Order: sequence, then structure tokens, then C-alpha cells
Amino acid sequence: MKHLLPHGWPRPKGYSNGISVKSGRTIYLAGLIGWNEKEIIESDKLTDQFHKTLKNILAVLAEDGAGPEHITRMTWYITDKSEYLENLKEIGAIYREVIGKNYPAMACVVVSALIEDKAKIEIETTAVIED
Repeated sequence: MKHLLPHGWPRPKGYSNGISVKSGRTIYLAGLIGWNEKEIIESDKLTDQFHKTLKNILAVLAEDGAGPEHITRMTWYITDKSEYLENLKEIGAIYREVIGKNYPAMACVVVSALIEDKAKIEIETTAVIED
């Protein structure tokens, strides 16, 4: 896996501009949210939902022998930009606790709502297990 950083560009904080993988098995995850195994959202806090969402992502990846080190792309959909920005420090700490120091290509998009009414964040993920 190669992180792509054009000459002269500043190093992004918390993500990569791009990632190149020569070959391997690709895993595509649906948009996952922060509910439990019974599909119940247990907290209205964005940070709690974010933590559970990341744990859910790792649970699905583990079903195919992948871990956080294999994540190459994430797209985050959030419903409240202000709440996200107010909790950015805690979100960063949660990310590093659960995912570690793997910083895939990422996008964060503010949306008016998610299909699950109580959901505040949904994350789509792509992972590659290199040959």
C-alpha cells in the first residue's frame, strides 16, 4: 500500500490524499452506523455512535480476515457539522484508539438526514488485503 502525496503538498491530518495498491483482495462495506447487534442505537451522542460505527466496521472486516490496517477508503456521512466540529478532538482520539495510525483516503459529507432517524453518522469503507 502506497500513500500518495504530491511534491510540495502538506501532509494531510488524519487521512491520505490517495492510496495505491498493486494487487490484492478488495472488500467493500455498506454504509454502517453506530447501532448494536440488535439494530438499536444506544446513544444520541455523535462520539458514541462514531465509536460503535468503527467497531462495527472492524467486526465486518474481520469476517474476511481483514483489520484496520487494510482500510484504504472511508466516506463519512454526518448529519450535524457543528456537533462534528465541536467534538473533533474526541473523534480523533476515538479513531486512533479503534483504527490506530492507518489513515486511508477519506471524505466527510454533511447530509440532511440518514435513513435511520437516530443515526448521526454512517461510514462506507473499502479495504484491500494485499497479495
